[in-house]
Amino acid sequence: MQRQGFIGGTAAFRIRVTGGLLLAAYLAFVAWYTLRPLDVPWVMPANLRPFDGIRADFALGWATGLRRTGEAMALLAPLGVLLPMAGGRLCVSRLGSLIRTMTATALVSLAVELLQTAVPGQLVDVDSLLLNTAGAALAHAAVVPAGRAWLRRRDGHTPVTALLPEETAQGRTPTIPRVGIAPWSDALPPSSP
Repeated sequence: MQRQGFIGGTAAFRIRVTGGLLLAAYLAFVAWYTLRPLDVPWVMPANLRPFDGIRADFALGWATGLRRTGEAMALLAPLGVLLPMAGGRLCVSRLGSLIRTMTATALVSLAVELLQTAVPGQLVDVDSLLLNTAGAALAHAAVVPAGRAWLRRRDGHTPVTALLPEETAQGRTPTIPRVGIAPWSDALPPSSP
């Protein structure tokens, strides 16, 4: 039985477990990559004004700006696919899934940026948070809806949009036939003589 839009069956269980393991491994890689100390002769001040870092990168040249922006977008882009994969939900709204993924990615990126305040040589940049979230959103939009549609077709699930209003991913609500009300005389206690 399907519950709350989750994928059912052993294949789906393997997808969820694989997604969870890949998510944990990728988050460990991101922590190592972003939180290791760097040897630099000086440290730039933190960028807390949105889009200032992006403008500065493009001021160095279009190639440098595109490379740095692409790197920042690519860093957490796999979360756009791994988070829904680990969640294992098949019948959900596209917008809701995208918003949940973007929120989780923004929180991971914020945690990384806050932890970088204590790491020597690492620069805290609000633009990284914006670009990391945008990269995950693009990856999610490009892969997840098509992947869910493929899984629904493969497993023979009815799309949520094709269900009648009283139907959900869990099935129809069972109905109970009405039972008549007992006559009033049956409800009163027996009288004593």
